[in-house]
Formats: sequence, C-alpha cells, structure tokens
Amino acid sequence: MKDATPEQTMDLSQLEKPVLELEAQIRAMEMDPSQAKEREKLQKKLDKLKAELFSHLTDWQRAQLARHPKRPYTMDYLERICERFEELHGDRRFGDDAAIVAGMGWIEGNPVMIIGQQKGRDTKQKILRNFGMPKPEGYRKALRLMKLAEKFQRPILCLIDTPGAYPGVDAEERGQAEAIARNLLEMAKLEVPVVAVVIGEGGSGGALALGVADRVLMMENAIYSVISPEGCASILWKDATQAPKAAEALKLTAPHLLELGIIDGIVKEPLGGAHADFDDAAAALKEAIIEAFSELSELSAEQLVEERYQKFARMGSVG
Repeated sequence: MKDATPEQTMDLSQLEKPVLELEAQIRAMEMDPSQAKEREKLQKKLDKLKAELFSHLTDWQRAQLARHPKRPYTMDYLERICERFEELHGDRRFGDDAAIVAGMGWIEGNPVMIIGQQKGRDTKQKILRNFGMPKPEGYRKALRLMKLAEKFQRPILCLIDTPGAYPGVDAEERGQAEAIARNLLEMAKLEVPVVAVVIGEGGSGGALALGVADRVLMMENAIYSVISPEGCASILWKDATQAPKAAEALKLTAPHLLELGIIDGIVKEPLGGAHADFDDAAAALKEAIIEAFSELSELSAEQLVEERYQKFARMGSVG
C-alpha cells in the first residue's frame, strides 16, 4: 500500500485553507477592471488547486464535508428545486418538531410530499432545529404526511441530514424507539413511490426512519452510517481522536455504500463540495430526483412494495 500523501492526512480545515485564501484574493479584485487578467489567472490556479485537492478525499475528509457548516440544508434545496412548497405542521399528538420540515412541494409542476431533516445556521436556529436531531413527534409528523401522500397517490421525497435521532430523556419518554420502528414498518408498506436522498449526515436510526425507500441516493460527499466516526472510535479504541481510522473502517461514504448495494446512486457535487455552489448542487439533485421518480412511475403499487421489500432483504447477504 502506498503511503498517504500530506493532503490525504489533513483535516478539511487545513485542506480548504489555500482554497479560501485564493477565493478571497479573487473577490478583492472583482471591483477593479484593470485586474481582470490577473483575476483570470488566479481563477485558473484556483480551479487546478481544487481539482488536485478534492479529487482524492479520504473518508474522514468526506465526513467533514458532510458536516460543513456552510453546506446546503433541506430548505436551501427546496428553495431551488421546488416551484412552490407548502409546509405542514404537527403530529396531531404532541406538537411540531422543527428538526423535520415537511409539506407538499411542486417539482416541474408535479406535486410531491417532501419530508426533510433541517439543521440551523446560527445559534438561535440550531436550538430551534435541535441541531437536526428529531424527536418522536418529528417522526410521527413525517409518518402522518407519508400516509396522507399515500391516500392521495402522491410520491414521497425524503431528504436525510441528521447526526441521529435526539437521545434526550424527554424523547425517550415519548417513545423515540417506537416512533422510529413504526416509520420503518409503515414506509416498507407504502403504495406510492418513495425516494430518499442523504444530503449531508445520515446518522443511525434517526436517518433510517426516513430511508426505507424505493431509491436511496446520496450526495457525493454525504455519509450514511450506524454510528459516527467519533462514536465508533470511542467504543473500539477508547479514543475519539481515532475518528479518521474509524471513518475508513465504517465504509460510510457514497462510493463504498454504492459498491455494497446499500444505496442506488450518487449525486455529483460541485468541485469542493455542495457548499461551493448551492445552485449547481440543487440542479444535480433535482435531475436525480426527477429521473428516479420517472423510473418508479412505471411500477404498480404491488410492484413498488414487493421490490422495496426485496431491495432491503438483499442487504447484507453473502454471494
């Protein structure tokens, strides 16, 4: 095995530093027409640097990209892929969970029930969205709207982006495990097309509760795993700093999961990650979603349920 290059052993913040410096130089020249040629040279240098740095990312670096604070979240994508989105609230039992955004959206004129996990940008939003960690009422809201979509024969799109379901005492008291298990059971039986896309973090059962779908896709730099690299490292080596080693062992990135048959496709991101260009990332996501629903529209309700069952039954089989 070849030794890792210095770039491959870097944390993402170190890797991005020269890119950010070049981008700052280019922005500083934008208002000065006399520096157009120099700006063009720097742009070419930037493109070359990005291609070199981001074409051979380690699993740990991809995990950091999946958590990037400037990465587009569910609402960022909905603003770009939907002509219209009407949010619906509440689980009709306890309350409304802001960690899950759900409602009817229109994509290319077609109505789609959309359910996505939402993180916050600033401190106030992070607290409101509970850092993207849903509680039982969030999963019950999601299921209520999935059943509504099934009643009116609307396809369902789930956007997954969570470190995991909220592990607090209040969530456990209100039946967190039961809510997740109920979603797994009911999603397996839905008689309408279901597409799930991991757009950032796909953590444990909190992600899987929205992931029992006919087509499971991942953004190129997203992660999907039963446990975080830090959590895995803490258990196996009693040392969270071994997270890069754990990330490699977990096979949590899109290329690994496609090879293992856990997901069905990878959505290409702009060079440098989805946060580098929200519009390009959203355009690629929209194209993949439309293609997936187009394929599924050919199947009957019975075929959808049977093929979904067979899809998940095959996972983990040998040979």
